[in-house]
Amino acid sequence: MAAVAVLLGTSLLLGWAPLGVEAAPRPPNIVFLLMDDMGWGDLGVFGEPSKETPNLDRMAAEGMLFPNFYTASPLCSPSRAALLTGRLPIRNGFYTTNGHARNAYTPQEIVGGIQDSEFLLPELLKKAGYVNKIVGKWHMGHRPQFHPLRHGFDEWFGSPNCHFGPYDNKARPNIPVYRNWEMVGRFYEDFPINLKTGEANLTQIYLKEAVDFIMKQQKKEQPFFLYWAIDATHAPVYASESFLGTSQRGRYGDAVREIDDSIGKILTLLHNLGIQEKTFVFFTSDNGAALISAPSQGGSNGPFLCGKQTTFEGGMREPAIAWWPGHISAGQVSHQLGTVMDLFTTSLSLAGLKPPGDREIDGIDLLPAIIHGKLIDRPIFYYRGNELMAVRVGQYKAHYWTWSNSWREFNQGIDFCPGQNVSGVTTHSQEEHSELPLLFHLGRDPGEKFPISVSSVEYRDSLQRIFPIVEEHKKTMVPAEPQLNVCNLAVMNWAPPGCEKLKRCLNPPESKPGKCLWPH
Repeated sequence: MAAVAVLLGTSLLLGWAPLGVEAAPRPPNIVFLLMDDMGWGDLGVFGEPSKETPNLDRMAAEGMLFPNFYTASPLCSPSRAALLTGRLPIRNGFYTTNGHARNAYTPQEIVGGIQDSEFLLPELLKKAGYVNKIVGKWHMGHRPQFHPLRHGFDEWFGSPNCHFGPYDNKARPNIPVYRNWEMVGRFYEDFPINLKTGEANLTQIYLKEAVDFIMKQQKKEQPFFLYWAIDATHAPVYASESFLGTSQRGRYGDAVREIDDSIGKILTLLHNLGIQEKTFVFFTSDNGAALISAPSQGGSNGPFLCGKQTTFEGGMREPAIAWWPGHISAGQVSHQLGTVMDLFTTSLSLAGLKPPGDREIDGIDLLPAIIHGKLIDRPIFYYRGNELMAVRVGQYKAHYWTWSNSWREFNQGIDFCPGQNVSGVTTHSQEEHSELPLLFHLGRDPGEKFPISVSSVEYRDSLQRIFPIVEEHKKTMVPAEPQLNVCNLAVMNWAPPGCEKLKRCLNPPESKPGKCLWPH
């Protein structure tokens, strides 16, 4: 009886009750606001000096800020696969074995994608009656078997790949934009992006898709999951005409300001519909800011070292805000260590569902931290491709491998850590430290500039705690078949579903599958 009482009390606190309880309301709506290459330091609430994110800052003031929130990979596709499966990329197949510790993603020549054996969050939420929509970038495979509507989503408006281009539709096709099962056009053709001025209306289109979906589902009184995965802050960055030239930070800042304005409109809509207390909203980014594109085309990672593509803090630590009026007390800051994979498990908990029991799930349920302010002891594992590069336990981070990128790339001007060279840390060759990991205290040294002396008591005591955690993790690690090894120009977006109706099908070249080249 005591256990039942606890369950009922927790359920009622969250705004829902288990089956069998009279007049149980529906589970809460869930909204993920996933940014693309937005850095920890891009928000005013995290100290960005121009203070151009008033709506996100207000979201934090009304909800809970997570200063210690991480992605599962310093690159887009693996991060998104981890978010929607609750599993590290090496477990769900979003990695490569074509090279050691190489970042890989899903360009349009990739053959692989999300496997049918993986359970995605929207598939599981359907069991609790959710209607699911993705707006924006999918990035988990563009071939028909990887289509998001085959993996639990009911609606989609967006693209399967990044908005790179324009292409000539001969050597390489422009990226298609889909509505549900079929393409409705292509970037740079039907959905213009002006590379010279940075003007594009895509964020406004994505905002309308979100607003229309929320209003439609509210009328149907069905719980919904909205995955708003927009990409304006990924180079080439863009903003609509009314936001261009309005930021002190240049074109990247224009994009951030438009996103902030759009998020403000989404939160206001939830208030106006009276469903703010029935909707759990979480804001974060897929990986750190791309410093190689900064400052005009990239953001800020605040005090942290390096950026996207690296497993230093700047590549892995993300801005994160939870918002749920009536359930999350205003103005909270949680020092809980969190990851994008936790959103999978937390969402299932919100829906009254349990994670799959037949596989390792890396995400934890954050509701005890979000609702009750508890701190859950858990490590953070930093992977780059097929290698465990580092682990964080408490305030201590141990680097087992260090690498930014190769000397060859660096000498060509490709720099993932501009102005941040730390001797022996931001190495341009892959350096193994497994016997004596480089150890940092992230509370005292968030920039990872001052390794703790290996002869110190602090080093010895910290590693005595970290080593067993790493060994236990390795015991449970069964890598999936890598999905990002094979590329083929013939599988690009030559003739997506719906191209016949538009008379926009293109002829593919001869099929010549081969190993993808991942330089870093």
